Amino acid sequence: MPAQSMPAQSMPAQAVNANDPLERERAHLASSRAALRAMRADVEALDIKDVTANWVNAAVLQRQIDERIAALADLAHTPLFFGRLDYLHAPGAEKAEGAEGERFYIGRRHVHDADGDPMVIDWRAPVSQPFYRASKKDPMDVGTRRRFGYTGGELTAYEDEDLTDAAGGEQASRLLQTEIERPRVGPMRDIVATIQPEQDEIVRAGIGGTVCVQGAPGTGKTAVGLHRVAYLLYAHRERLARTGTLVIGPNRSFLRYIEQVLPALGELNVAQATVDDLVGHVEVRGTDTAEAARVKGDARMAEVLRRAVRSGVTMPVEPVVVVRGSRRWRVPAYEIEEIVRELLDRDIRYGAARDALPQRIAHAVLVRMEEAGEAPDDRVQDAVARNAAVKAAVKAVWPAVDPAKLVLRLLSDAEFLAEHAAGVLTEDEQRTVLWARPARSVRSAKWSAADAVLIDEATDLVARTPSLGHVVLDEAQDLSPMQYRAVGRRCTTGSATILGDLAQGTTPWATSSWAEALTHLGKPEAAVEELTQGFRVPREVIAYASRLLPAIAPGLAAATSMRESPGDFAVRAVALDGLDDAVLAACREALAREGSVGLIAADARVEVLGEALAGAGLPYLAPGEETTEAARLTLVPASLAKGLEYDYVVLDEPAAVVAGEPDERTGLRRLYVALTRAVSGLTVVHAEPLPGALG
Repeated sequence: MPAQSMPAQSMPAQAVNANDPLERERAHLASSRAALRAMRADVEALDIKDVTANWVNAAVLQRQIDERIAALADLAHTPLFFGRLDYLHAPGAEKAEGAEGERFYIGRRHVHDADGDPMVIDWRAPVSQPFYRASKKDPMDVGTRRRFGYTGGELTAYEDEDLTDAAGGEQASRLLQTEIERPRVGPMRDIVATIQPEQDEIVRAGIGGTVCVQGAPGTGKTAVGLHRVAYLLYAHRERLARTGTLVIGPNRSFLRYIEQVLPALGELNVAQATVDDLVGHVEVRGTDTAEAARVKGDARMAEVLRRAVRSGVTMPVEPVVVVRGSRRWRVPAYEIEEIVRELLDRDIRYGAARDALPQRIAHAVLVRMEEAGEAPDDRVQDAVARNAAVKAAVKAVWPAVDPAKLVLRLLSDAEFLAEHAAGVLTEDEQRTVLWARPARSVRSAKWSAADAVLIDEATDLVARTPSLGHVVLDEAQDLSPMQYRAVGRRCTTGSATILGDLAQGTTPWATSSWAEALTHLGKPEAAVEELTQGFRVPREVIAYASRLLPAIAPGLAAATSMRESPGDFAVRAVALDGLDDAVLAACREALAREGSVGLIAADARVEVLGEALAGAGLPYLAPGEETTEAARLTLVPASLAKGLEYDYVVLDEPAAVVAGEPDERTGLRRLYVALTRAVSGLTVVHAEPLPGALG
């Protein structure tokens, strides 16, 4: 049926018109909000002073209570529930003739009344799944699916879909369309009300496997990844509470943009980081050429590092003599060499092998003691392992390795690099990665981001990196093989959700296939799911941007858009001396409408445009700063546009965006990213000829 609406107003319980469905739904909303407040008040009233054994337990329990209170916050402008399911039968019950079904309100979190009966069901609960997947072909025992429309937190409309009428055909939901196209001011919001069946399948995939999502612009891949985290925390809370979860984004601006999604869903304990944060063993103060960064990011560097880490191991030439009391116990050099070679052949972590070596030598001493008629125990073996002679032998044979110092030597010492890169890197590649000015110490070195990844690899070769329960990696197409390895180390015993778009790879080392990327990540068995139906980018905009696909990603299908409106789209050619004025005019036009505005430009043009905006009296924000009604314009360097969305985008000089990259293909990919940031409208302003691929 068509959506029903009426002016929003508060409805006292006694004034509810029983014959008006909208008033009844508003009354249920008011009662649900009151129940949520009561749930929070119950937690706030907890007194723990008599139930904790010590201050440590008290602190832990209080932290858990504080987190629960925060999770039960009622966000005034966020709908508490967005849908309703009227089941034909009680879920789980036998579908007998005349059996009475149940009604469930679907929302962002669970809410129950004073008797414990549910008033709102968490969207992640199994009983909520048909809200996203039920259809007339497969109603999943749902008779009616109701969607609700809100304005500023007030329930203003509803729309019913009769799933029992198989002959009626599927019909698009107007409220769903309205929610998808709603202007966006501020950070990224959740999509629990608009999750589509193909997205829901990814969201609810089991924790045991890794999922890779290839998603065209506007298909909601980032939102899907975040909602998958929320679902896994719901379904496997205890397990992930022990092992942890992590969301990895491309930069800080992106993380600030998405940081409110999980808290809005009641999930407060998910860490967020960039890859640079993960490998932050040293301060990054230097930069690499594109070619140097490419070679340092190549997976072959892992073998170079493995060789270098083990290069300090030498074979013993002297026996180890352990003195205990009046007895001397001798372990010959050849026997110690056998132990060392066995540890090398096992290929375990360098540090673990180094820790095992004194115990193995001590065991050889204990064998001799037993042969002499003594009866040593484990305490004797530990004492022998700590013996000065054993410790000296271990230090000589298997010296400790400092990962940062090792990488410093590799990048500074041409002979050392050549020794360990022989047959792996060419001589030209070795010269490319060597520093022009070798550093004297780890602290004084001007490390690059790629160098930090090498140190992380070396660190893991020495001691195993702790693994998390689940990792979400967004904009994954831009990582180097060595960066994939760094992320993979963080989820060796857990699972991952990999999100990206091969067409948006804008680094010189961007991956060419997900199979290759997943192999470097250590998850070659991961399933690859493709999202091609866009929900955010207007039809004409995505069609225009897709003209670039044959040049930047020939194997990818062009995305389609479910948006009914084509969106506002214009390409304006102007004279060179009028470019800045034309860009300002386009910004003013966009600001005259509702929603956020992003002015995207080549990095080299940002300073000029910033001065022009200031001179014109147009205040603007930097990427990641929260937009408000008073400040809705963001000036975005093209290099930081990835992952961000704005209602209206003004794109300055596409040719400059392409020219700002090392090669044309990377430049066209950067342009593709910039063209697909618009949710409602795009204006392209140019003085130089457009790239031929857009013709």
